[in-house]
This record gives sequence, structure tokens and C-alpha cells, in this order.
Amino acid sequence: MYPDAYIDYLVEFHGSRDWFECHEILEEYWKEHPGDPKSRTWVALIQIAVSLYHQRRGNRAGAMKMAAASLRNMDDAHLAELGILARELRLEMERRIASLAEDEAAPFADMNLPLADEALVAACTSRCGERGWRWLAPSDPADGFLWHKHTLRDRSDVIEARSIEAERRRERLGAGHGAAAEPERP
Repeated sequence: MYPDAYIDYLVEFHGSRDWFECHEILEEYWKEHPGDPKSRTWVALIQIAVSLYHQRRGNRAGAMKMAAASLRNMDDAHLAELGILARELRLEMERRIASLAEDEAAPFADMNLPLADEALVAACTSRCGERGWRWLAPSDPADGFLWHKHTLRDRSDVIEARSIEAERRRERLGAGHGAAAEPERP
């Protein structure tokens, strides 16, 4: 009934509290399904995860920007189809935005998505257990990798793929215009 990527997103969201990974999982799904009618709602869920990641790292401006964008992209009917209580989610995001705007020193608090589908919760809880996580466990404030993942992860494969693609573009541009390739720099 639900895409596996969505269940994985929920498991990371509520089990590992790795919101950067949530963003990665759902962004990949969203990109692979460009015509999906729930496209904007997928983006909203991605933005919620990114907002939490920013907020946990102390980036209030980034957290507020992503939280506000998520509200603009939410579709209540699609959220309901995904087993989410739309009204409660909107209220939570509005509360977080207000808290971030009012208090620079507001402590970070984990967030749970308001899920209405008990079968979905059971599936997610089971998958959490398979991964050695506890559903709705709080995030670990001592886990530096979780807090700073975007700066600490291995991106060598992404950098290499981008370099190969850039070289292909240069070759196509050079071949298309009859120009010689730029000489190699020492």
C-alpha cells in the first residue's frame, strides 16, 4: 500500500533519527517518480527532515526556511493517503517555526510525525526492530556523525561521477564547436 522508500523514511525518521538519511531516501524516490501526483507532498516530507537536521545543528534560519517551505508543499489529501494526520502535522510545523522565531536558545526536541494508520506503525516498528532500533527512541546528542553527517560522509563516488560527467560535457562541447580540447594544466 505504501512505497518501501516511504516506510524506510519513516523508520529512519522515528528509529535512527537520521534526518539527513530520511532526506536522501525520499529524495531518491521522488526523483525516480517524476510524474507522481504526490510529488509536492514527497518534497514537503523531505523538507521536514531537512528542517529537523538544520534545527538539531543550530541552523535556525535554515530550519525555519525548510519548515515554512514544507507547509507550502503539503497536500492534506495526500498526507491522509500516506497515513498522516495533516492538521496535526501542520500545527506541529507552525509551532516549531514560531518557537524558532521567538527563542534563539530554544533547545532542540525530536519530532514524531502524527501517523494515523496503525498497520503502517506496526510495519515501521517491525522494520525498526530488524535494524536494531527502537521506534520513537530519542536521538542521541552524543552521536556527532548523526548531527554532522553531510560534512562527514564519504562522497568520493558522487565526486567521481560528477567529474566524469563534466568531462563528457566538455568533450561534447569541444566536438560540437570544432574547438580543440583545452590543454591540460600542470
